[in-house]
Amino acid sequence: MALLQFDPSGALNPEYGITESQLSQCLESLLPLRQEMVDVDPQQYASGNIPSEKQPLDARFFWLPEEQLAAYEKHRDASELGRIFNVANGMHDRLDAVVTLGIGGSYMGARAMMEACCDPYHNELSRGRRGSKPRMYFEGNNVDNDASSALLQRLAAGSCEDTAVSDRWGICVISKSGGTMETAVAFRQFLAALEKSLDKDAASQLSDFVFPVTGESGKLHDLATQIGCPEIFAVPDGVGGRFSVLSAVGLLPAAILGLDCMQLLAGAVEMNEHFKNAAPEDNVVLKYVATNHLLEKHRGCNIRVMSVWSKALESVGMWYDQLLAESNGKEGKGATPLTTVNTRDLHSRHQQHQQGHADKVFNNVIVKNYRTDPLTVGHSDRNQDGLNDLADKTLPQLMDAAIKGTNEALHADGRPTTDIVLPTIDTHVLGQLFQMLMIATVIEGRLLGINPYGQPGVEQYKKNMNKNLGRA
Repeated sequence: MALLQFDPSGALNPEYGITESQLSQCLESLLPLRQEMVDVDPQQYASGNIPSEKQPLDARFFWLPEEQLAAYEKHRDASELGRIFNVANGMHDRLDAVVTLGIGGSYMGARAMMEACCDPYHNELSRGRRGSKPRMYFEGNNVDNDASSALLQRLAAGSCEDTAVSDRWGICVISKSGGTMETAVAFRQFLAALEKSLDKDAASQLSDFVFPVTGESGKLHDLATQIGCPEIFAVPDGVGGRFSVLSAVGLLPAAILGLDCMQLLAGAVEMNEHFKNAAPEDNVVLKYVATNHLLEKHRGCNIRVMSVWSKALESVGMWYDQLLAESNGKEGKGATPLTTVNTRDLHSRHQQHQQGHADKVFNNVIVKNYRTDPLTVGHSDRNQDGLNDLADKTLPQLMDAAIKGTNEALHADGRPTTDIVLPTIDTHVLGQLFQMLMIATVIEGRLLGINPYGQPGVEQYKKNMNKNLGRA
């Protein structure tokens, strides 16, 4: 299948960007970092002989897609993928909705996959139009009283369809420790509501409607065991939360939605092979890192705008915001990520982006082929809007003109751009994109001289929150 492409030409300008020579030199300097990630990290991880400056070494995400596919090929139903498929396929005729509880990396990848690959109005479709796949909602990512109350009421109301499972719903709860406040509180509340909804069947059926993804031990594991959940999926060792999208953390919700998890992993494997073997000048990961790093170093572009040109990719951008911010925002270093959705945000942010501080690089994410047939503007006898001259133009043609026009305007005001071009939006391409951005984040962190794994700043807010609640 076609590989996504990265085009840095919009940043190659001696007046406001970088030069070909600078890019070439930086690409060569990244080769030792590639070798470290490909050869050294796996050896250190396997041996446990990890230097102090690389602790924690949550590098397993890199080879996890190959591990997952190999295990499924060898063990089928007994593998983690096989178990995920069995659970996901078995719930389609037993429930109508699933609430995915998690925060940060425990839910952002799943939400990104749903919004990218499902019908935009998936939850509003009939069961038949959804192929009996459950509606999916996300909570446990905040302590927002009104949002939680509204979802609890929505679930209690059930579906307007007259089916045996129209009022049945389940919980997919994701937390490595089970101790994160937002998710733990939500699980307590939604579990109580689920138990109430099952009424007299709660004692025998509650465990069948709870699908945990957690560590091998901890509060959530203990609770899931006490409930009697028949399957408890693992957040794998050596995989940090924001790098866990291609583990059970992301794969279980994706499988519940009926997405092609095999192609998701295959896309990641294809990106791994490209990263390992492609020459620097053709390597999309290395070119992405080098271009953005040089723009920050030489042009002060320390705000990195991921400009997605499809509404379906907004949550992919938010997933990347967390990935980059928590990984490389340390020791006074690291670019600030920001997602925009165009053309929507051209009418809200773009004035400042184009003519405000020249501290931004715009990484466009462009979809080459749409899943649905192109819609034309259409001819009308009421031409007060003056659009009949565009009657035969399609929305993809309008989008293409907007992308080119925006890049031209940015360049005219000395703003660098790059293009990540996706052949389409499907699970295979999404697997490529997730893996590309995770690898790039690690390479750039090491280029900056910091450990991209771990998030010490996040832990402090948790301690302060507990203190403010009167807890030790």
